[in-house]
Amino acid sequence: MTTTTHVTDLYPTRGATEVATPRQDPVVWGSPDTPGPVSATELRALDRDGFLAVDQLIGPDEVAVYQRELDRLVNDPDIRADERSIVEPKSKEIRSVFEVHKISEVFAKLVRDERVVGRARQILGSDVYVHQSRINVKPGFGASGFYWHSDFETWHAEDGLPNMRTISVSIALTENYDTNGGLMIMPGSHKTFLGCAGETPKDNYKKSLQMQDAGTPSDEALTKMASEYGIKLFTGAAGSATWFDCNCMHGSGDNITPFPRSNVFIVFNSVENAAVEPFAAPVRRPEFIGARDFTPVR
Repeated sequence: MTTTTHVTDLYPTRGATEVATPRQDPVVWGSPDTPGPVSATELRALDRDGFLAVDQLIGPDEVAVYQRELDRLVNDPDIRADERSIVEPKSKEIRSVFEVHKISEVFAKLVRDERVVGRARQILGSDVYVHQSRINVKPGFGASGFYWHSDFETWHAEDGLPNMRTISVSIALTENYDTNGGLMIMPGSHKTFLGCAGETPKDNYKKSLQMQDAGTPSDEALTKMASEYGIKLFTGAAGSATWFDCNCMHGSGDNITPFPRSNVFIVFNSVENAAVEPFAAPVRRPEFIGARDFTPVR
């Protein structure tokens, strides 16, 4: 006999209208007194702003190793043909490679690095697994950006994450200037969940990974949020990192400069927040986008 556990939907979305819901979950789940790589001051800032910048998470020698591995992957014909690779609609160049910690042992070691996973465990207050990993490639002269969105809105609606107990880290593998399509976040926006209007099309991920449509906020909502919270643009050298809460409103612009911008992006979810069925989509997304293997990172 099969039983189905009912999980209350705390964050309604993809309905007839846009709905703002106050956050129901903590931002920092671990105790501020628990020893770890994140200081109590940094944890308070993360709770307030929704993000934490680290000037040098990995050193220059390590950056070079990851840059070489990124170049190898995006130039491998087998990787390009893999469904886990997403290509730019216009240039047909690789935009992202998903599940990179399973494709590459080099990136798998980065995921297991205590400087990385240790911070995730401390923030989320539990063991963690990788909900999603990918490398993002933004070569110069026209690589397209990522429109404003909350990751949790998608992960809740389409992957079935019940609660906001998920943290992402973007580790720069190239210099992040203020001109080459860097990450932008609205500080404090993580305290309000914006449920977007419109139903989720079947296999929405095939389109949304190139250009998001379903799950995008209205211009009116974005204008109001930007007026209230402002916009922070992240710059920094290769090896720097930005940790940010799953519900931050964020995006990035096109890169029309000659200077490439590439990063590795890892999403850690608490093992106590394992995905259930999607809350607002007809089917689950593939596992290389939203993992169903909840094995803790060791």
